[in-house]
Amino acid sequence: MSKFEKMWVALLMIAVVPNTIQVDANIYKSMHLTWGVQHASILGEDLHLVLDKTSGSAAQSKRSFLFGSIEMLIKLVPGNSAGTVTAYYLSSAGSQHDEIDFEFLGNSTGQPYTVHTNIYTQGKGSREQQFYLWFDPTADFHNYTIHWNPTAIVWYVDSVPIRVFRNYEKEGIAYPTKQGMRVYTTLWNADDWATRGGLVKTDWHSAPFTARFHHFRARACKWGGAKSINQCASNLPANWWTSRRYKQLSHSQMGQLNWVRNNYMIYDYCTDTKRFNGQIPPECFKPQF
Repeated sequence: MSKFEKMWVALLMIAVVPNTIQVDANIYKSMHLTWGVQHASILGEDLHLVLDKTSGSAAQSKRSFLFGSIEMLIKLVPGNSAGTVTAYYLSSAGSQHDEIDFEFLGNSTGQPYTVHTNIYTQGKGSREQQFYLWFDPTADFHNYTIHWNPTAIVWYVDSVPIRVFRNYEKEGIAYPTKQGMRVYTTLWNADDWATRGGLVKTDWHSAPFTARFHHFRARACKWGGAKSINQCASNLPANWWTSRRYKQLSHSQMGQLNWVRNNYMIYDYCTDTKRFNGQIPPECFKPQF
C-alpha cells in the first residue's frame, strides 16, 4: 500500500467514528440545573451551587459519555462546611447503574476536607478510598479530572493521580464499559454521615453555603446507545484515550501517586477487613498501578 493510500485509509477510519467530541468549555452550553434552581446559577463558564436549610442544588451535563477525560475546576465551600457534601461525578441511570465519584466532605473551620472517591459497577459500590488534600481547596479553583478508558479509571487532582481502578472484567470483576454516563454536580446536606460519621452537624448559622464550578471540559466519546460500546473502545486514532500512553501511568506519575497515597490517604476499603468480615473484594488482590 502506498503512503498516499495509507493516509487515505487513516482519514476514513477517523471519519467513521463521529462519536468523539470535545465539549466547548462553557458550562452554559454543556450543563443545565436539575434541582434547587432557586439557589443555583449558571453564567457562561461559571456554575454556583448553593445550600441552605430549605434546599441544596444540582446540575448535570446535557450529554452522556463513554470513555475519555472529564475535568472541572472547583472551589469548595469555605469556612465551617461541616455536614455539607459537594459532589462531582459520572453516573448512568437505573438500579444497575455505573458511577465514578469525587465527593468532598466538609468539616469544621480549620479542619481539612475529606476527598471521598468511589466506583459503582452494575449498581454495586462500596469501593471507597479517602484522602486529605495538600492545599486549601476553598482558597482557589483546582482541577479535578476523571480519566476513564477500557483499561483503567484514574482520579486526578491538579494533574496528580490519586487513585487507579483497573479493568479485570475477564477475571469476573465488574468494570464500567457498557453504559454511557452523564456528569453531575451537587451540593447537599449529609450531616447524618459526612463529617466524622455524622457526629458533627451542619451549622445553619453559617448558611448559605456556596460551591463554585468553572471550565467544564469533556474530551470524551459521545454516547449514542449500544453502538457506542464498540465504537468508543476501538483502538482508532480518533479514540486517543485508548492509545498506549493511557494504558499505564508513567514513571513520574507513579511517583506522584505513591506520594499522595503514602502521605494523604486516610481510608482504603481494601484494608478494611472488619467491614467485609475478612472477605476482601477480589480486585484488592490485583495490581492497580
